[in-house]
Amino acid sequence: MSRYHIEPPERLALLPSSLATAFLTHGVRAGRDGLPQVAILRAGIAIESESARWSVDPVRELLDEAIRRFDAARTDADAWLAPRLHATLRMTRAEAADPGLWNFLALAVAPDFVLWRHLPRGGLDDGVSRKVNSARFVGPHYSQAFSRLWWAAEMFRDGSDYTPSEIACGNQDMINTALRLSAIDHKPTALALVRVLERLADTGATRLGDRVNAFCTAANVAGSTLMYEVIAPDDAPDHLALADWIDAAESAPAVPWDRLPEGPSDGTARRASCDVLTAMFERFAAEAPLRDRTRSGAAQD
Repeated sequence: MSRYHIEPPERLALLPSSLATAFLTHGVRAGRDGLPQVAILRAGIAIESESARWSVDPVRELLDEAIRRFDAARTDADAWLAPRLHATLRMTRAEAADPGLWNFLALAVAPDFVLWRHLPRGGLDDGVSRKVNSARFVGPHYSQAFSRLWWAAEMFRDGSDYTPSEIACGNQDMINTALRLSAIDHKPTALALVRVLERLADTGATRLGDRVNAFCTAANVAGSTLMYEVIAPDDAPDHLALADWIDAAESAPAVPWDRLPEGPSDGTARRASCDVLTAMFERFAAEAPLRDRTRSGAAQD
């Protein structure tokens, strides 16, 4: 991981992707070279709000704690960090959909965290230095180092309860696969997927990662014809409650480190709808074909 010193700015800003990608040299992605922080800060676009929720310090403290806690098992940081990042960066989905915020966080505030979390272990790969995939710095919401965690917490939380988000982020196949699926925009669908994951893990299912990929893909395909909103209806979120939670960032204490924070009380998913979809997805998990690793291994040989 890079040893260069970073002096983070005081406020978050927006860094357009067209400018951010120019800073991602091979040396930066390999952790050998530092980023031109002055140039990055100049390229950033200030957020026109004096709200405390755009302060860098709480985010930086959270990331430093994640590094301290999980240095021996870096993937484990996701389940701890996702709900706490979401509860620290209180935003609407429209605000979180702007990649400029995540670009700025990755390049101006915490490039060291991106390297720590996503730089492959080891020195060389076929004689070439290992590098972080550029999408971890500047990429889609399901790949970017910070965006993927915030959106996982958002899509899998059940109102103020982040427990399903924590479970989802504890499995890399779930977070890597499910965040790409349009079906999880439907809250009972997202929560039912987590229920199935939890039950498979509790029963010690073999090839858990392959099973997660298989039943998530099957659920997404079925959703195009079954219309989950019809067979498992849900209530609209309480936008006023979300707005109140966001406004409360001005006086909210730092998120707790040893228990889950509380998200916005904007409504929980209907239990009956979650039950219907859980039963359906359990059938998918039992019947969906798993990846043929014998064939893929032969192809690689």
